[in-house]
Amino acid sequence: MTVAKAAVLTSDSLALAEELTRRGSKRLWHRSLDALDVELRRSDESLWLVVQGERGGVALRVMRAPAGPLGEVTVEEGETLTCRADTVAGRFEATVRVEPGAMPALRSTLMLTPAAPLAPPVLGRDLVVFGADGDPARARGEVKAAQRGLNTGLVFGRLDEPGFGDFLYLQNLTALDGYFQATGTKPDGAVGGAWPELGYLAPVERTVGSGEPVLAAGEPVTLSDALLVLRGRTEPGEHGSAIAFLQMLGEAYERIEKPARRWHDWAARAERTLKDLAHSPKATIRQYGHRYIHPYTATEYPDSMVQAVTVASLADYAAWLKRPVPLQAELAAGMPRFYDAKLKTLRRYLPNVGDDKNADAVDSWYLYHPMQKLGRLALDGDRQARKLFLGSIDYAVRAARHFKYIWPIQYDVTDLSVITEARDDEGLGQTDVGGLYAYVMLQGYELTGEDRFIDEARAALDATRDMRFELNYQANLTAWGAAACARLAVITGDARYMKQAHTFLASFFHNAALWESNIANARHYTNFLGVSALHDGPYMAMYECFDSFAAFEQLLLNANTALDPAARRLVVDYCCYALSRAWYYYPDALPPEAVAQEGIRNGHIDRKLSFPVEDLYIDGQPAGQVGQEIYGAGAAFVFTSRTVHTIDGAPFRLTCDHFLASSDRLGEGVVRMTTVGAPGTEARLSVVRLPRRRLPELRVVALGKTLDPAATEAGRIEYAVPAGEPVDVIWEVRPKRARRGR
Repeated sequence: MTVAKAAVLTSDSLALAEELTRRGSKRLWHRSLDALDVELRRSDESLWLVVQGERGGVALRVMRAPAGPLGEVTVEEGETLTCRADTVAGRFEATVRVEPGAMPALRSTLMLTPAAPLAPPVLGRDLVVFGADGDPARARGEVKAAQRGLNTGLVFGRLDEPGFGDFLYLQNLTALDGYFQATGTKPDGAVGGAWPELGYLAPVERTVGSGEPVLAAGEPVTLSDALLVLRGRTEPGEHGSAIAFLQMLGEAYERIEKPARRWHDWAARAERTLKDLAHSPKATIRQYGHRYIHPYTATEYPDSMVQAVTVASLADYAAWLKRPVPLQAELAAGMPRFYDAKLKTLRRYLPNVGDDKNADAVDSWYLYHPMQKLGRLALDGDRQARKLFLGSIDYAVRAARHFKYIWPIQYDVTDLSVITEARDDEGLGQTDVGGLYAYVMLQGYELTGEDRFIDEARAALDATRDMRFELNYQANLTAWGAAACARLAVITGDARYMKQAHTFLASFFHNAALWESNIANARHYTNFLGVSALHDGPYMAMYECFDSFAAFEQLLLNANTALDPAARRLVVDYCCYALSRAWYYYPDALPPEAVAQEGIRNGHIDRKLSFPVEDLYIDGQPAGQVGQEIYGAGAAFVFTSRTVHTIDGAPFRLTCDHFLASSDRLGEGVVRMTTVGAPGTEARLSVVRLPRRRLPELRVVALGKTLDPAATEAGRIEYAVPAGEPVDVIWEVRPKRARRGR
């Protein structure tokens, strides 16, 4: 959080101050939005959309001439305002839309058609906050969140002036693809600034001063597509700020264009992955007479987190198959070797780990994550998992209390001495571990009924308060924190924790990428709504992706309508797009040139194995620089077991990109399904032919209407069905042939 103690004024904000305070600019258009006035003003070189309250406001630059005066500006009024100006650089055209409502939204899109080959113009940041009398130097407020790396280009702030409140600026980076392609740049940290001059600063690093023309003459290019969402009143405190952020982000999200969600055959991927896990010598190693998973292809020591998540994922898959998976039992048999009977806890490594590892070092989250997977198995009736879980839980509590529920990065498991305290100069450690710990404690409560675990969950979640947008350390831990809050609210009836779930979600989606990149290799995959693995991480990671997916399933099952509608929409869509995005972590889904060939940090990449790489990059760097993570193999099992639905006796499966709230067989040829989803949105339901079977005549009915297919391909029919509403799949059942007597 950045609080503005004193304004940092540049020539741009000083020029705006002069225009507003002296009224030297010309008003071209005016509109009232409740207590706010919206004006389109022009000066010699700029057009501004000025939103003013009682004693302050914000100004969004709509157009600016990069050299010389703006010249004559024509304004056409209609559903949108269209502003045009011919300059020495070329023709600028801006469209402006103002939408009233509880949270008014303004959108300004700027295009340039260069008159001659042109280096990218330096236009400066495009959002200025001002105080009384239009003076930016008198603006008082704060920036609560801004763009991190290549994630969503946003600024979320508050103007502490009567009659104004919060604002969220979002630059729709998807629309700027042509600019990034032409200039060879990327919008890393492009949205931010210093109070009171904020917003988007177009990247121009490669070409400034080189004299190289990169914007072609006569070819229009979008320079900006900015959305500004306003909100007058916000509940005080971090929970109010979190809900305001999610609601305003949701308003912007509704207005941006989204890529199509892509269907992938996760059931086939799971089948391939199981085969490779079971048979590839690069996947497992034998130690102490048991079989263990390699964390990366043919490398790294067996690891309790890797083993536990793989066993738990295989358990999900076995339940989906409705038959045992022998590999699950084989891997589970080796879990007790990670248990230290003296310390009474799981260790990260086996006792025979090499001297190149510190056997006593543990990352804070690494203590609890294997326990969370064991707790899940224990709740499903696995006796060994229950024994290991309950045998480790007192140590888990002791460690939490020792650190007063504020965990360091890494410590010594033998004496709890800190090895690495913080991740940054602000002294922040693994800030969201408390959420994962709380979830583990609630599993302990459900297994034993002991109230002490409820008390522990409360203490851990209470300790995460006041972290705001610094709460996120690792994406999946933050997601489990949201799930823990919702579960604790259900168990205790304490609505404060449902509010706190929104704080975790706000921090999670602050690190999301609400845009689609086509930079370099990114054109070969989708990154939309991906979340960087770490708070400051440069890449999206498969493990964090599918583990967050699993956490959000639990969140929605516990909270659903108790979540703010905007938060629920973002959570549901994150899961939908995960099914599209995660496919491209598999090396065989990418062209060879998009996958790292050398300098791989862990092991090597084998394109023939159905294991994902760890890392995908929004800026299109080669995927897999960290390695091919075998512990990410659980993704295919998790996605399949949640989204692919087998219908007894039917010659097809149903796949749905939303979780199901219910599924009922109403007759021999009728299934009724209801999804967990946001009202007014659509889920994608596919009827997929089973091998060597034929699709029957069928109908899909929702809200009293037979739906037309949204897409068809060989062996698959896709329908767009209303989320949250009952949907009937009705098919023709062919009579069974009577057997001939001998």
